[in-house]
Amino acid sequence: MARPVAKMVTEQDEYVGRFVAIDAVEIRARVSGYLSKVHFTDGQLVKQGDLLFTIDRRPFQVALEQAKANLAQTKANLAYATADLARGKDLVGRDIISQQTFDQRTQAKRVAEANVAAQEAAVKQAELDLDFTELRAPVSGRIGDRRVSPGNLVTGGTTGTTTLLATIQSTDPIRFEFTTDEGSYLRYVRLAKGGPDRINDADKVPVKLKLLDEQIFSHPGHMDFVDNAIDTSSGTIRARSVFPNPRGMFTPGMFGRIQVAAGPPADALLVPDAAIGTEQVRKFVLVVDDQDVAQAKYVTLGPLIDGLRVVTSGLDADARVVVNGLMRARPGTKVTPELSTAAAAIERDTAPSR
Repeated sequence: MARPVAKMVTEQDEYVGRFVAIDAVEIRARVSGYLSKVHFTDGQLVKQGDLLFTIDRRPFQVALEQAKANLAQTKANLAYATADLARGKDLVGRDIISQQTFDQRTQAKRVAEANVAAQEAAVKQAELDLDFTELRAPVSGRIGDRRVSPGNLVTGGTTGTTTLLATIQSTDPIRFEFTTDEGSYLRYVRLAKGGPDRINDADKVPVKLKLLDEQIFSHPGHMDFVDNAIDTSSGTIRARSVFPNPRGMFTPGMFGRIQVAAGPPADALLVPDAAIGTEQVRKFVLVVDDQDVAQAKYVTLGPLIDGLRVVTSGLDADARVVVNGLMRARPGTKVTPELSTAAAAIERDTAPSR
């Protein structure tokens, strides 16, 4: 038997949720053309700015040279119109040409200036189109498989008919989304003592997470977002936390279980989980009284912490709890107690056999 362990604990709520990427980007071309080369391996990690795809640059290079030639032509026309207008200023003053002819030369210069501006814009557009033939990673993360092989025609632009080339999902850090009920949300707001904004404060609400094949919550993170409305159909509100993921273990879409503090730290009694018995829907522990007789005490349980189960009510701190031989002990029977600590009982139960 053992006495309960008195310890300062924080009650935790647990939720199941999924990992989602902070940044998820579809790679699509801005210009149409034949795909020339792929510069990555399917599934590899890429950094922002890495070259991913190259579209055949030759047609766009030709279009750029043509735009530059047109710009040179319009600049020559502007130079002639400027000189012609300068001569006209002197001639109109001596009444050699009419005012109408001078106005026509003025208009010709303005048209030439407008043509130069239009061709300069055309050159910039041609330069942009040439740059768009190289598709680079807009974010860092893990890229999926290529959807198009070199040699295929790629449709570019800003409409919904553009060709999807690949997708990138950021991995570090990564978000974890889950939903909580309205009552829990109110409890968290009161616990934060500053309203919903305080919940979103990353330094104030730490959380822990475990994957579906893990036994303990060993991955620390923090809350970074709580939605601004409760879903009226389900009575839940969406919440989100952030976890570091340097090894890439967490993958978008993966399930996990998160642990969120449900209240401030408080004194609690803990007993080995093996000491808990079940009677239909009620939980109980066997305690030994002053006459060494086992008696059942019905208790209310909390979470499991460090291998010990929190007892929220129904047990005294000086009670002697049966932690070994529970199957042999029965309420009302006399036992031969051997007092130890609850922690020692845990170590004895979990020690490997020799």
